Amino acid sequence: MSFSKNFVWGAATAAYQIEGAAYEDGKGLSNWDVFSKQKGRIHDGHTGDIACDHYHRYKEDVAMMKKIGLKAYRFSISWPRVMPNGTGVVNKAGLKFYSDLIDELLENDITPYVTLYHWDLPYALHQKGGWLNRDIIDWFSEYAKIVMENFSDRVTHFFTVNEPQCFVGFGYETGRHAPGFKSSPMDTFLIAHNVMCAHGAAVRAMRAAAKQDIKIGYAPTGSMHYPASDKREDIEAARTAFFDLPDVYGEDETWAWNVSWWNDPVYLGRYPEEGLKKYSQYLPDFSREDMKLICQPLDLLAQNMYNGTAIRAGADGKPERVSRDIGFPKTGFNWPITPESLYWAPKFLSERYPHLPIYITENGLSCPDVVSVDGKVHDPNRIDFVTRYLRELKRASEDGVPVAGYFLWSLMDNFEWANGFGERFGLIHVDYKTRKRTFKDSAYWYRDVIKQNGENL
Repeated sequence: MSFSKNFVWGAATAAYQIEGAAYEDGKGLSNWDVFSKQKGRIHDGHTGDIACDHYHRYKEDVAMMKKIGLKAYRFSISWPRVMPNGTGVVNKAGLKFYSDLIDELLENDITPYVTLYHWDLPYALHQKGGWLNRDIIDWFSEYAKIVMENFSDRVTHFFTVNEPQCFVGFGYETGRHAPGFKSSPMDTFLIAHNVMCAHGAAVRAMRAAAKQDIKIGYAPTGSMHYPASDKREDIEAARTAFFDLPDVYGEDETWAWNVSWWNDPVYLGRYPEEGLKKYSQYLPDFSREDMKLICQPLDLLAQNMYNGTAIRAGADGKPERVSRDIGFPKTGFNWPITPESLYWAPKFLSERYPHLPIYITENGLSCPDVVSVDGKVHDPNRIDFVTRYLRELKRASEDGVPVAGYFLWSLMDNFEWANGFGERFGLIHVDYKTRKRTFKDSAYWYRDVIKQNGENL
């Protein structure tokens, strides 16, 4: 046994990171359009105004996806491109772009996986309080309905929100991302609850408006932990740490960076007891109806994951982080390379939230890739990284974890949020002066992995 014969091999992107055309064809402003213009916010003053110019080059990009052999492509819809003010008026030109993109994908036998929200909030809604305003539950539901009415005749797989840990924690607590706030814990917990309720309301709206049977999930991230050894006590310690919740004012950069606060309400219908006690003084009032709304039945369990931390049982039996050795391998982004996380994370998730197929909706690394003198882009580090991670995912599949798909981040080099164009995550190299695309060695390698369904790993 290896990966299932219907295993989904894909790659992923996000609207603001690749589309460009920030002020064209009736698109409204997003929070990132505004945030990226603030002095000192983004590396070297970069913006996503043009990004990879995918808006005008999507046919070329889909043709490259086909050459790689992608079975699926996960992309996000820009809410302000479809609804410039976030509610009310619908922008026909924005709808046409995504409709044309979907048609182009289907014509090339690539299954579209659509994410409704990958961080680009309509600025008009930000001015009304954005995620702090409980009305956003209805706003997001209205947007989800519009997406269903226009695309669910052809698209069958959808995700509601991407990585709330990031857009809440980095956007409203640390100030690294749009809108750049450093809010109080009371505000960030309220925002988090509104996000969860908006997710649930969107799921309801999507199912009500869908034109055919659809599959819905959502794509969080979080702190991945794996055991330092195969000892039973270390495995138990890692499992505990995986779902532990950080202190509000602790070592972690943001309380939001965790798994259970964001997953338990969605899959189990309740916030974790540890969090209700630990965060009690900061929590908003919420009702049973809220929890029912959040816990809508989903069709898949998605998780974005890049790295993790080794855990062992301490002398007192409690989880203890294992310090990384000097010279521990890391990516160009200085993220640790921990392939084991792609075995243990799906395993732990499937134990706590059983009966759902698991999709790794983001995984990859940044490398300092350049076009070499031979005109090619050689990225052996990426090939090595993804090989190691996929071997662990394959091992999880062989051990009975219901792993159903893998989306490599990213299809192409793009705007990496606060780091601008300073990081390259793509299978495809993008020259940001000319927007010329060049396959990296990893693109050809990934093509072979897909062809052989991972048997060559």
